[in-house]
Amino acid sequence: MTSKTKQNAPEIVLRDGKPVSVIIDITEYKEMLERLEDAEDLKELEKMRTKPLEFRKLEDFLSDSDKRA
Repeated sequence: MTSKTKQNAPEIVLRDGKPVSVIIDITEYKEMLERLEDAEDLKELEKMRTKPLEFRKLEDFLSDSDKRA
């Protein structure tokens, strides 16, 4: 594959006439990963927003963290 072939066009790899994988530009791949991570982060944020906030006293938190150390 050369850099001049259909600039940034994905290349489909076939095995027995069936598509099995795709070769894409590394920049496009990194952008896809970033968008996927953003989508996953948004899903987690939505889950967090549906749960009520819970607060603890500072003394309780410090007491628990001392036990773990």
